[in-house]
Amino acid sequence: MSRSEQHYDLIVIGGGAAGFFGAITAAEFGASKILILEKGSEILTKVRISGGGRCNVTHQCFDPKDLVKNYPRGHRNLIGPFHRWHPADTITWFEDHGVKLKTEEDGRIFPTTDDSHTIIDCLTKSANDLGIKWRIHCGVTQLHQSDQNYEVLTSNGDHFIARNILVATGGIRSRDARIPAENLNHELGSPVPSLFTFKINDARIHGLQGVSVPHATASTDSHQSEGPLLITHWGLSGPAILKISAWGARDLSDSNYRFSVTINWTGSESLESVQEIFHQHRRDHGVWKISKRSPIDGISKRLWQRMCETSGIVDSTTWSKVTKLQSQTLAKELVQAKFSVDGKSLNKDEFVTCGGVSLDDIQLKSMESKEHTGLFFAGEILNIDGITGGFNFQAAWTTGRLAGMAIAESTSTQSK
Repeated sequence: MSRSEQHYDLIVIGGGAAGFFGAITAAEFGASKILILEKGSEILTKVRISGGGRCNVTHQCFDPKDLVKNYPRGHRNLIGPFHRWHPADTITWFEDHGVKLKTEEDGRIFPTTDDSHTIIDCLTKSANDLGIKWRIHCGVTQLHQSDQNYEVLTSNGDHFIARNILVATGGIRSRDARIPAENLNHELGSPVPSLFTFKINDARIHGLQGVSVPHATASTDSHQSEGPLLITHWGLSGPAILKISAWGARDLSDSNYRFSVTINWTGSESLESVQEIFHQHRRDHGVWKISKRSPIDGISKRLWQRMCETSGIVDSTTWSKVTKLQSQTLAKELVQAKFSVDGKSLNKDEFVTCGGVSLDDIQLKSMESKEHTGLFFAGEILNIDGITGGFNFQAAWTTGRLAGMAIAESTSTQSK
C-alpha cells in the first residue's frame, strides 16, 4: 500500500494518557490496525512530568458521588462514567500489568518507584504487545468524514483512512489541539487555564519561599478552598491555591488575574478563637516572648516571626506586654491576611485547561459524538477538568477506557 493512503480501523489523534489508554483498551477488546498520531517530539509528555516526575496516577476516592466533587467542569456528567470505570479499576489494571502502586496520606496514588517512567513503560509495552503503532512529529492538519470513513491529513503529508477516530489531543490552548474537533463542527468552550499559582508581590511573604502550612483556607469573592499552602518565590501555591484556581478558573480569567485572596493560615480558627488563645497566653505565659513560637500548631517559626514583625511586635515583646492593637493586628494576620494577586503562573507539575468539547454533545456511555458515528473523544479535549491530586489522570483513564471499549464493539460490528 502506498504511503499516500493508508487504512486503519482506528486512528487516535494525540499520544497522551487518554489516547494511549483508549487505544490499548480497543485492542484488548479485539480491535486491530490501530495508529496513534502525536504532533510533538515525544509521547505521554504529561505522564512523564506530572507529580514532579512521579506521575500521580489516580486518587483514593472510590465512591463516584464523592469523586465527581473534585471536577469543577464535568461533575454533573461524570457519575455514570465513573460507575463504569473508577479509581479502583485503574489501580487493578495497572497492578495487573505489573505496576506496583502506593497511596500517600493525602490519598494520591503513585507507582512505588516514584518514577513516571514506570507508567510510561507499562503503557508503551502494553501498546507494543497489542500491535499498536504510533508516530511522533505527526500533527493532524485536516480531519473529514467521507461516507463511513474518516480522512486524516497530517503535517508530514500522510493521508490516512480510518473507520473510527479517537480525538485525545489534550487541552485546547493550542490551535493544533482544536483542529480535529473544529473540522467536524464540534463547538469548543473557550480555553482558560486551570490549576495555576498566584503571583503576589507583598513584603509579608518576601524571603519566605519554601515555607508551608499543612492546612490553610484561601478565599476570593466567589470561591473558597482548604488544604496545604506553600509560599513560593513569586507568591502562593499548594493545593489550597490550586483548588481555588480550578473552581474559579473562568471568574479569575475574567478579572485578568487581578483580584484579592484572603488567607486563613490556621485553616479553621476565627478571630474570636485566636484572640481567646492569645488571652490564655497572656494569663498563663506572660513572660514568654511572643515571637519565639506560635501558640497555634502548623505555623512555622519563620512565618510566625514575619507576622509578628508585620504587627509591630519586636523580638523582646512578651505576652504580658503586647498591646491591644498589636494583638488584634496579629490575629488578623493569622486568619484574615488579605493579598492582592497580580497574575498567575502555571503549576509545573499538573497543568490543565478549562474548556473543550461539551459533554452535552457526547454519548457518555461510549464517549462517541452524537453528531458523527465513529468519532470519539477522551481526556482533556472534553470540557472536563479536575483539581490537583490525580483526578485529571483518572478522567483520562475513564474516558479513554469507555471510548476504547465502544470502538472495539464498533469495529466488530463493522467487520461483519
